[in-house]
Order: sequence, then structure tokens, then C-alpha cells
Amino acid sequence: MNLIKFIGAIVTRGLFICVSLVGVWRVTWVKKDQTYWLLTFLYLPLVIEMIITLKRRKGKDYKWFSPPIFMFLISIIPSIWLLELHHQENRDDTEVVHCKKLDSWKGLLGVFSGNETHGNLTHQDIRKSLSMINDSLSAVCSNDWILALHQILLILLIVGKWILPLGGGVTRDELSQLLLIFVGTAADILEFTSETMSDLKGNSPYMVYIILGVWTWSMLQFPLHLAVVNNKSDSQGEEGDQDVSLCTKYSTDIWHIVEALFIHDGPFLVVRLTVMTYFSVFHQMLGFFAIKNFLVVILHLYRLAIICMDFRESRDGTNVRSAVP
Repeated sequence: MNLIKFIGAIVTRGLFICVSLVGVWRVTWVKKDQTYWLLTFLYLPLVIEMIITLKRRKGKDYKWFSPPIFMFLISIIPSIWLLELHHQENRDDTEVVHCKKLDSWKGLLGVFSGNETHGNLTHQDIRKSLSMINDSLSAVCSNDWILALHQILLILLIVGKWILPLGGGVTRDELSQLLLIFVGTAADILEFTSETMSDLKGNSPYMVYIILGVWTWSMLQFPLHLAVVNNKSDSQGEEGDQDVSLCTKYSTDIWHIVEALFIHDGPFLVVRLTVMTYFSVFHQMLGFFAIKNFLVVILHLYRLAIICMDFRESRDGTNVRSAVP
């Protein structure tokens, strides 16, 4: 079992580094500047964390926070920022005509066509094959490249958390709940970045920074596990401990509400309302997701009010029973 945990810890971090390396390569190609390879220094915290975790914790993750996922986000988010900003600043029709799109099987297979080699491979053949692969990947449209990086990032966050060894005190039931939450969160984040960015159409560079900032802020949901992992069982508070606080008794519910209001649905709602009102952009999907975010915010506030009322009633009932001789 220890060997399986060790392999899982190594493989997950290896995948994190490979995907981040692809992002850095794309930045250097787009910017035509080799100095952007310095972004690979952002992998050092992930490597150091891997060594410390393998040595001291035998590959096990932590209970409420996942350092490898956080370090992975640090290593890849700057590359996505640079690609998004470059794409917004250099939109033109010529690129759309000549680049290869990935919106069909034909387009996807066309990127890798012509790269097959047969027979014995010489050093020159290998270099030629690598050059052809580089040219094929470079010919993909910038928007498709960025969307693919977003998709791979979110999928790898879910799969990586699944493969990583469980942290101390985390049950498999809690892990399954966390992964299901990650799937729903990833789908909403992907829609937010792809659709909202396309709605701006280069109208405001400041709004691009705001959208990327909100997207980066929302990614903090993945290394944090406070909304799922329990600190104490609720039964301890029900058996008569009058001194238990609201935050202690309903810690998971409150953290889930805080994430929705201040990290996910709340900021997304503000950005979408700004796009609709200030930039006068509206379509069915934008309106639907704005209503969805609004409903989630209202329902979480309703949930918070119910928790406070139930806690007050339970405290009042406990005080009454303790006052009876």
C-alpha cells in the first residue's frame, strides 16, 4: 500500500509539471521570447513540496489543504494569464483563417497527421518528427490552445486529487463528495472564462484583468477542503455542550456558504451583471448563468439564516432543560 501511495504521489506531481511545461512552451512560442522559459522556476516549490511530503508524510496529503494542487496552480496560472492577455491584444481575422481549429474530429486528427514515422529511426528522423509535431501544435488557433489548457487544467485538478494519497483524517466518503463538488465547480469556471471572455470582444482591457483575477480567485476552491472535511461530528454538539459555538457546530456548512458567496457564485454574479449592464452584452446563456449564480447566492443566504435559527432554538431548548430542577 505504501508503494501505491508513493507512486500516486510521484505520478500526480509529474503530470502537474508536464502540463505546466506545455503552458510555458506555448508562451515562449507566442511571445517569440526565450526568456519566458524562466517561468519554469515556478516548478521549484512543487518539487520541494514533493520531496518534503515524500520524506516526512510518506506521500500523504493534508486534511484541509492540498499543497501540491496549490503549487500546481502557482506554476500554470501565470502562463494562462500571459496567453489570455496576448490573445486579447492580438485578435485579428488572418489568424482565424489560417490556424487549425479543434472543434471537430477532423480538425483534431489533422493536427497530428503527418507525424507518423516507419522503420528504423535515426537521430535526424527523430529531430524531423519533433519539428513536425512542433509545427502542428503551433498551427492550432490561439483561442483553442487557451481553451484546451483550461480544460486540461480543470480535469487534471480533479484526477490529481483523486490519485493523491488521502490526507490524515480524510475518509473516502469525504473524498468522493469533494470530487463531485470539483466536477460541478470546474464546469462553471470553464463556462465563466470561455464565454465571458468572448463576450467582451476587446472592449475593455481592464475588464479582462478583472475576469482573470476573479478566475484566479475562484481556483482557490481546489486546494481548500474546508467545505467538505468535518472537524467534529455534529453529535457532539447535540449531546448538550452549551459552550459549542455556531462556527464549530456547522463548520462545513458555513465554509461551503463562504466559498459560494465570496469565492465562486458571488464574484461570478458581479462580473456577469457588469458585462450585461456596463457593456450592454446579453444572450441567453449569459442570462441563464447570471440567474443561476443569483439563485445560488440567495439560497445560500437562506441556508445561513436557517442554520442560525436552528442553532438559536437548540441553545434556547438546552437552556430551558438545564433550568428545570
